[in-house]
Amino acid sequence: MMKAALIGAGSRGFYAYGSYALQYPHEIQFIAVAEPNKEKREKFAETHNIPENMRFEDWTELLEKEQLCEALLICSPDRNHFKPVMKAIEKGYSILLEKPMSPVPHETLKIAEAASKHNTLLTVCHVMRYAPFYQALKEVIDQKAIGEIVSIQWNENVGYFHQAHSFVRGNWRNSGESSPMILQKSCHDMDMLAWLIGKECQSVSSYGSLSYFKKENAPEGSTYRCLDGCKVEKECPYSAAKWYLHDRDVWPANVISADSSIESRLKAIQEGPYGRCVYHCDNDVVDHQVVNLLFDNDVTVAFTMTAFTKETFRNFKIMGTKGEINGNDAKNELEINYFSGKKEMIHPETVDGGHMGADTSIMADFIHSVKQKSNSSLTSAIVSAQSHMIAYAAEESRVTGAIVSLKEYVENLKEIKEEVL
Repeated sequence: MMKAALIGAGSRGFYAYGSYALQYPHEIQFIAVAEPNKEKREKFAETHNIPENMRFEDWTELLEKEQLCEALLICSPDRNHFKPVMKAIEKGYSILLEKPMSPVPHETLKIAEAASKHNTLLTVCHVMRYAPFYQALKEVIDQKAIGEIVSIQWNENVGYFHQAHSFVRGNWRNSGESSPMILQKSCHDMDMLAWLIGKECQSVSSYGSLSYFKKENAPEGSTYRCLDGCKVEKECPYSAAKWYLHDRDVWPANVISADSSIESRLKAIQEGPYGRCVYHCDNDVVDHQVVNLLFDNDVTVAFTMTAFTKETFRNFKIMGTKGEINGNDAKNELEINYFSGKKEMIHPETVDGGHMGADTSIMADFIHSVKQKSNSSLTSAIVSAQSHMIAYAAEESRVTGAIVSLKEYVENLKEIKEEVL
């Protein structure tokens, strides 16, 4: 059984990865946790029977000790990844690092270089590569079922409520505190596209903005908080009362407070960030964005991320020289239309767990890699840093309006990194 420590006992650390140890206690045991929020720290520690002397308020306390165990999971906020991961590499841990590696491009390059230098197993949580649905898609593409890929249309439908919860009210609402939307949410997509196409990205152009979730669009009669006497709360689709005070088959009720009782949730929306009106928050990340990508061999991609969808899912059309693939991950459906007239429908196997079973699959893969003493993985630091560069370049293009050459962008970053060093 692998023993592990956790830095960051928030939603991803507690539910996505921590829950794996409860389901498969013969595979992994958490023996230490570092989390500044006392309520979250104690909840995780008690859930996993972690002794008092292995509960740390700060990651520095954990990493100043001699190596405690084989593996370390780093699930702290985006801007708190760089220092602990660099220290953990020095200490000799095998590392599972939540994405993004860092909101700062040259820090991402330094992480990748350090992992390579120390032969460290560093798996980045680009979890979608591990989902059975996308594994099946990759297999179809690699078999050349539709010939050579020529172009792709790819949509990330964020969902109106997911946007409101995570990117307007929540932890990833403000790029200065976390990351730009294209990096925090859509680095999955940039990573999958690079993986599926299997070629180098040459250039990027992008447009997008925060168009709707802002003060000037607040309805007449709205208030700073949903429960402050808002006159339109009853009909508002974003009402905090509707989403957080009722039992729903969604994750938010477990996120806004450690205690999921009605009393605790009510207090959270009366006093905390999730009770704010979506038009009166300090959010600045975009609510829609398009990215155009040019890969080697003239492969082109048109990517769209938008908040303004009813459901949260990805759908796409991959067009090749011998046919096309239409995919919808919510339906677990791949439709292959061959130019010969043949049609094939694939419904890949499913696995329990978040992100279409990907959270379960990445944990199983990571544990296996640690046991095998391997220093490589499907989403290694080097591989993930490369797809991160596409996301950084897309944000650069969106902000400046310029078409960004990936090669030139990375070369400039390396110069910056050397200056910082």
